[in-house]
Amino acid sequence: MKIYFAPLEGVTTYIFRNAYNEIYGHVDKYFSPFLSPVENCPMTPRERKDIAPENNRGINLVPQILTCRSDHFIDAAKELHAMGYSEVNLNLGCPSGTVCAKGKGAGFLKDTSSLRKFLDDIYSYAASDGMNISIKTRLGYQEPEEIYTLMDIFRDFPISELIVHPRIRTDFYKGEIRKEYYAYALEHANCPLVYNGNIFSCEDYDSFSRTFESTLDPVMLGRGLVSDPSLAEKLKGKTSETDFLKLKRFHDTLYHEYQKVMSPDINVLYKMRELWTYWQVLFEEKDRDIKRLLKAKKYAEYEEVASRLLSVTN
Repeated sequence: MKIYFAPLEGVTTYIFRNAYNEIYGHVDKYFSPFLSPVENCPMTPRERKDIAPENNRGINLVPQILTCRSDHFIDAAKELHAMGYSEVNLNLGCPSGTVCAKGKGAGFLKDTSSLRKFLDDIYSYAASDGMNISIKTRLGYQEPEEIYTLMDIFRDFPISELIVHPRIRTDFYKGEIRKEYYAYALEHANCPLVYNGNIFSCEDYDSFSRTFESTLDPVMLGRGLVSDPSLAEKLKGKTSETDFLKLKRFHDTLYHEYQKVMSPDINVLYKMRELWTYWQVLFEEKDRDIKRLLKAKKYAEYEEVASRLLSVTN
């Protein structure tokens, strides 16, 4: 079974990926938070640092690109190819209002004629440069039935993998997965299909597999894998419980690594507090401590609460 780690902007950066890969592992591909190329700038220095091979040793990383300009995509892909990458991913799923307003991410799904021309351009480039291009998409922008037209388009291109999040843009990340439309994509795809969305437990995975009468492999996990970092191990049958000793090590590694590269102190605490908004689901009946931790503004207060939470659980 192959497990992919979905990109979460501001969360799954190289520091997070390195710590996760060392402590947990069991992830076959990591996807970077999106690069957003512009004219004469395929990537910013910050983006370049995040995907630099020297910052991702031992990690199978696929850089993700967000744009609606084929020339910008190709410029970024060429840079990435020169850095040693053989696969890039096109983001057609981001539901952010500012992104969609520019016709990028899920906003690109509205303009199918432009999308087809864009794909024609980038796959012509891919053939000449030996680059694999995968796509991460939603079912559509306004209606899930848009997937019917999108699948007709996708079938005309040599997509290395098609990752489908079975929601439309206006769903964002809420509500039920639109299962019948993923089933349609599963039936009509002529490239490897990857399922993504609402898997937070082994029970969720088993339920979706039964629904689609298909083993979901590969599967992409995002929020579920951040919320329970042991989930990949569980799905691969390596453990049945969350390992809180590993979680403490993971927490401590991230905390100290962020302190090395971020300042002032409050920025480190913002970063850690964001992670705790995911991890809090693992700490039942600890609401009071979680609330205090999420308001901590000094290292001493944060460390006292975090230490108590992680040690009590052990």
